[in-house]
Amino acid sequence: MPTVEVTQLVKGSPEAAYRLACDMESYPQYMENVREVKVVERGPSYTVTAWTTVVDGREFKWVEKDVYDDKNLTITYNQIKGDLKKFAGQWTFRPVEGGTLVSLVVEFDLGIPVLSTMLHPVLARKTEENCRSMLQAIKARVEEA
Repeated sequence: MPTVEVTQLVKGSPEAAYRLACDMESYPQYMENVREVKVVERGPSYTVTAWTTVVDGREFKWVEKDVYDDKNLTITYNQIKGDLKKFAGQWTFRPVEGGTLVSLVVEFDLGIPVLSTMLHPVLARKTEENCRSMLQAIKARVEEA
């Protein structure tokens, strides 16, 4: 099962970057590939969100549970239903010299064993590109504030 990890140095506080990442409903305003994020359910330290993204002209939809750890500045997510067999990961926000190191980890599985050898590397590359784009968008928003 492929795992993609992307990091980005952001010149701002971990709390500011974390708060921005927690506001997933606003992602379509500044993340090119994210078409829609709707909060379906909200709890004391979690949300259930429905996502629509477009990667290379292909639309992906899923519903995930997002768990927020305000103390440790992490967001853990896990697909409840959607286009992939598995889609899960975590955001972390760690103070470093010069700002915050934001890390986004994505694990996924297409769920099609016969095609996974061929398609997983392609999807991993596209996922990495999309994650980098998301982190660049958060960086820009935090640094312009």
